[in-house]
Amino acid sequence: MILYLLVLAIQVACVVDVIRNGRNQLWIMALVFLPGASTIAYVLLEVLPRIQGNRHVRTVRAQVEARLDPERELRAARDALGLADTISNQIRVGDALSDLDRFDEAVPLYRAAIERTPERDPRTEAKLARALFETGESREALTMLDAITPPSTQSDRDRLALLRARALTELGEVEAALELYADIVTRMPGEEARCRYAALLLDQGYEPRARAVLEEVEARMKRLDRTQRAADADMYKWAMDKLRALRAV
Repeated sequence: MILYLLVLAIQVACVVDVIRNGRNQLWIMALVFLPGASTIAYVLLEVLPRIQGNRHVRTVRAQVEARLDPERELRAARDALGLADTISNQIRVGDALSDLDRFDEAVPLYRAAIERTPERDPRTEAKLARALFETGESREALTMLDAITPPSTQSDRDRLALLRARALTELGEVEAALELYADIVTRMPGEEARCRYAALLLDQGYEPRARAVLEEVEARMKRLDRTQRAADADMYKWAMDKLRALRAV
């Protein structure tokens, strides 16, 4: 009985899908009079190709694959580099290593790619600057950032500014970092910049300013659904823990 109801529910869902998405009406007759075979055929021919082309489905699938086999892209990138020692393949391996937080291995690949490029390559220079920062070379990262041609888009400029603020913080140039954070948090999507700004404010004893920033994080977080918040769960937990502590004072 349960199996029959399940098949019936799938059949009805397929009929609704035909009507909603404007598919060939002959599918309805097939689904009604040949429910078993036609349901399987409809799912294979109409539903699966559409799902596979959906951007959100592709993103989720990529995330699942990355968790199950985190070095899959690294192996593919190294295979490609082995077949063709090109600049783009060097960068691809560097990107794969960076995605695995193996920045010390990515640095020489980015350096080699930049040296082989006849013209300036701001994107790869930005990747090298981040890798240098992540390996503790904040001064060299800052020097690299100073040399990069400013990107044409504001979002790219803000991402570089966020990296600069982090490097300045590590080098003890706190006021310059705070000034950068105060500017970029007004534009950057997501809450990373705000949380880093709040953390630096707290570290410097500016608790009222930090509380205001964290309350903005809280207000923006409440507009997100559970799935959206889950991607940055640790960051939001840190922010809410700090905010509760500030409110308890």
